[in-house]
Formats: sequence, structure tokens, C-alpha cells
Amino acid sequence: MKRTYHNYWVYIITNKPRGVLYIGVTGGIDDRMERHIKGEGAAFAKKYNLTRLVYYEEFQYVEDAIKREKQLKNWHRGWKINLIE
Repeated sequence: MKRTYHNYWVYIITNKPRGVLYIGVTGGIDDRMERHIKGEGAAFAKKYNLTRLVYYEEFQYVEDAIKREKQLKNWHRGWKINLIE
């Protein structure tokens, strides 16, 4: 069966308030967070024990999610903190 609608998420995880931030994009936020918690996510996230989901946005199209991820990654840290708070 072909899926006609799919959700994608851009998300930010951290290890503590105002800690290290990681921005990612995924087609399954629950599965992705489970992998981060188990230490099976990105090497960067594992290195800094980034397991706290602090922000996410949902998109219908992967192109839009990737565009937003790149936009957020180019933001200054302070802007990211303000977005989260």
C-alpha cells in the first residue's frame, strides 16, 4: 500500500537546560528519539548524551523539513535558545 501522506519532523535535543544542542530531521520522531536514548542516534548526540527532546516542528513534505533544518542550523545559538524557550 502506497502512503499518500507522511509526516516529517525537525527537532532539537539537548542534555540539560541551555546545554549542547543537536538539530535533526526525521520521518519518525518516536523511533528516532528511542534510538537517541539508546545511544544509537547520531555520533554527536551520543558523545554528548543528548536525549532530551526540547523542540520540534512537523512537516508534510521532506523538502520543507530539510529546508527548515538547514535554516535552524545556521541560526545563532541565542536564537535557538529563544525558539526553545
